[in-house]
Amino acid sequence: MNGAGDIITQNQQRGWWTIGLINSRYKYLTAETFGFKINANGTSLKKKQIWTLEPAPGKADDSMIYLRSHLDKYLAVDSFGNVTCESDEKETGSKFQISVSEDGSGRWALKNVERGYFLGSSSDKLTCTAKVPGDAELWHVHLAARPQMNLRSIGRKRFAHLSESLDEIHVDANVPWGEDTLFTLEFRADEGGKYALHTCNNKYLSAPGKLLDTCTPECLFSAEYHAGALALRDAAGAYLAPIGSKAVLKTRSTAATRDELFSLEDSLPQAAFVAALNDKHVSVKQGVDVTANQDEISSHETFQLEFDWGTKRWYIRTMQDRYWTLETGGGIQASGDNKSSNALFELSWQGDGAVSFRANNGKYVLTKRSGHLYASADTVDDNCKYYFYLINRPILVLKCEQGFVGPKGVRLECNKANYETIQVIRGPKGAVYFKGQNGKYWHADSEAVSCDSDSPQTFYLELREPTRLAIRSGSGQYLAAAKNGNFRLAGPELAHATHWEY
Repeated sequence: MNGAGDIITQNQQRGWWTIGLINSRYKYLTAETFGFKINANGTSLKKKQIWTLEPAPGKADDSMIYLRSHLDKYLAVDSFGNVTCESDEKETGSKFQISVSEDGSGRWALKNVERGYFLGSSSDKLTCTAKVPGDAELWHVHLAARPQMNLRSIGRKRFAHLSESLDEIHVDANVPWGEDTLFTLEFRADEGGKYALHTCNNKYLSAPGKLLDTCTPECLFSAEYHAGALALRDAAGAYLAPIGSKAVLKTRSTAATRDELFSLEDSLPQAAFVAALNDKHVSVKQGVDVTANQDEISSHETFQLEFDWGTKRWYIRTMQDRYWTLETGGGIQASGDNKSSNALFELSWQGDGAVSFRANNGKYVLTKRSGHLYASADTVDDNCKYYFYLINRPILVLKCEQGFVGPKGVRLECNKANYETIQVIRGPKGAVYFKGQNGKYWHADSEAVSCDSDSPQTFYLELREPTRLAIRSGSGQYLAAAKNGNFRLAGPELAHATHWEY
């Protein structure tokens, strides 16, 4: 299975993408760390191969862009036709126009607006001398998104989700709630640099709209950039779009209008909490009171966690767009319709799959006998513990500075250019078990992590930032990455833990 690189910036800067560009010899455009040298010698998508694509001001449909390296320098063509990447500022020679090849490959041509020539590569050198794009001037685009994301229709202003019958994708969700709205956009390097859309129930979207068990040629799409938005085109030249009253995602039109355009949105963590006191799920089913009184997880027992960078605390949002809020007297109600300081909670991880919430009054939230939540405890005891489940990640993709987690034989390494999807199985009291694509469970010790066990090993997930988590074993040791790609259980202190991008 093939993966991508770093986090897409679609949410912070709309229309900005992070990408890798691959030439006809299947080498990546690379910005070297020293001397601002550029070449097309990269063999995989790592930090030096990541480029930020910034839309240039202009008409909505002209697809003019700038390309910025990981060193924050702009790619440009000088008056002699030399390709450079050493300026902090956008110059006249740094604007390019994207066009998509008509040969069905979905490759991009990048025309330098100032010079009128196309960007190409020959052996070590980058050139900009071709009036018409040939093979050397056509580039595959490797989207460097976090692989798991929400897909939003520009035309319908709705999110994609798995249909109730589990055999189609419908684009009619007002908010991306639950695991059904999580999709993996897989880059298929060995299938012409095309993309496959993988659902949370382990199926692939085909051009006619049905979900298939395996990725066939019908499930492959080229990625196109249209003024900051994404269009996905099938082999016959038709684009994916929501069709009909059910907004079924399938291909029909060969023109890319607003109906055929999408944005990739970061999928925020959504969680369920089980009170240690009574083993009931925390819920807002009964109205504004936040109460631990439900046996099952529905949308009323699923909460979105939104990080506040200023205070390093979290807002906890319900599906009805209300926030958990500390009321006078200490009660917790889902009554806030905006983000006030009384809606901020510090998450305190207890090391046993449980989390405690510290409210704005400095007190810990506890469960009363009635199930109601109150912020009135000075210290954490069992009444203040809530077992944590990350609901909208039934499939996990893990990444660290070295790369993605993937297999090398039965052992797992964390420096892979391509990722393996990891199945997350929920256990009791916040426990999760990881299962590989070979159907075996993860087993971790102080030497390594392998995926060859018939019996599950307990792990706990701990959110550390909106896009990063720590993983602790049932024995209390954190998983940590090493520079050589090995990873293992390292120690009980948070300082030992790798904060995995997920």
